[in-house]
Amino acid sequence: MTNHNLFDSYDTEYFFDELFDEAGQPRPGARLLIEKINELSSHDLRHRQQSIDRALLRMGITFAVYGDDQGTEKIFPFDIIPRIVEAREWRHIEQGLKQRIRALNHFIDDIYHHQEIINEGVVPRDLLAKATSYREPCRGLNPPHGVWCHITGTDLIRNSDGKIYVLEDNLRCPSGVSYVLQNRLVMKRSFPQVFAASRVRPVVDYPSRLYETLRQLAPEHVSDPTVVVLTPGIYNSAYYEHSFLAQQMGVELVEGRDLVVKDGFVYMRMTDGFQRVDVIYRRIDDDFLDPKAFRADSYLGVPGIMEVYRQGRVALANAPGTGIADDKVIYAFVPDMIRFYLNEEPILPNVPTYVCEREEDRKYVLSHLHELVVKAANEAGGYGMLIGPHSTEEQRREFAHKVTENPRNYIAQPTLSLSRVPTMVDEHFEGRHVDLRPYILYGKDIWVLPGGLTRVALRKGSLVVNSSQGGGSKDTWVVAETDDDSADPTTPM
Repeated sequence: MTNHNLFDSYDTEYFFDELFDEAGQPRPGARLLIEKINELSSHDLRHRQQSIDRALLRMGITFAVYGDDQGTEKIFPFDIIPRIVEAREWRHIEQGLKQRIRALNHFIDDIYHHQEIINEGVVPRDLLAKATSYREPCRGLNPPHGVWCHITGTDLIRNSDGKIYVLEDNLRCPSGVSYVLQNRLVMKRSFPQVFAASRVRPVVDYPSRLYETLRQLAPEHVSDPTVVVLTPGIYNSAYYEHSFLAQQMGVELVEGRDLVVKDGFVYMRMTDGFQRVDVIYRRIDDDFLDPKAFRADSYLGVPGIMEVYRQGRVALANAPGTGIADDKVIYAFVPDMIRFYLNEEPILPNVPTYVCEREEDRKYVLSHLHELVVKAANEAGGYGMLIGPHSTEEQRREFAHKVTENPRNYIAQPTLSLSRVPTMVDEHFEGRHVDLRPYILYGKDIWVLPGGLTRVALRKGSLVVNSSQGGGSKDTWVVAETDDDSADPTTPM
């Protein structure tokens, strides 16, 4: 039995820690992991981290950063110490996510049809009128089974009070699930004994569940649908994921130029002619999907595809128009959506949010910029954001001007003390802040991938977890309640 403790010098520093409690003792779900890690030397652990880094490099797990002058792809950093979510807490998260996605789907459908939530005054009409993500060509659309948001990534954080909050919803083209699958693969290879002794719920069946969700969207009377993944191409920051998911599902990866609309249907160009396409998992934003319906200068999409979709002759996932629910100002009203559409109280709370369009909120934000996080309505990747406590006076002046000039485009939230997870720094552990992005599939029913992508701010003291801003990832272990729940259905992931 080992008598050394690699975590002896680890300090939670009064933050909520996902693996250790306030007294510095391992939380129940983390005890076995900590015990097994302490059977290793710091040198051995560093060696395993380096082996994982090399494996990820060989696997080509990369991302591209827009605006990178060098234009090079980068390996997505990975840390060897996982985040652990215990079974009881995961049940709570899963129930909350299912509730939230049902309400958001009702909202999108309502917005493009009768707009009852607007007419009842629950969501202000002005917010919709000024929403840049609203798509007029989507009015009256009726997607298969009434489902708009088939694939969603919802970002969660835990504050210092120990509660889980929803930080934002990603319903257009959420990315990152490929990292979840590959992270699990390399972790199981590096710590086979820990996985053998732990009841960690598997993630390996995500591609098969995604494929089945897509097949369920096929037009009527199509018993064996042809499914494809539509990518903007190799220069997109998530191209690795597009290719990976297509390969895992056993479907074709296509670009817009590979598809053509003829005789009211969508076809894929083949070496020996054309093959009809029934379901398209699109990783192209609305604006570029169809130059006849959206941006006329787009060369990435398929001219005429929206009319085929409207006629029910091809399915698109996610449905066009879902970006209205990505709007960070609309986010502030999701709890009201849950009450309006479901007549339920939200299971997972929002982060308290100031809507700068409201005069009272705007005045408060402008006088408290030094302590708030200010976000633009439709930015992503950590861009368009001010973190007040870490900002300069010049940056605060700049954001004050932006908020004053275009208040509809901004919200503000308190600066939260994101929870932390021990992270390897050289050969010792330091706490780093994390969030969690679970992935939700919505076909004939709703399924939540156990765990999701834990993103970690690798820079000391940073709250920004985005890969484009110096963040990395960790494996996420959801502890199963029974051995059957932790059994891998096929391969060891």
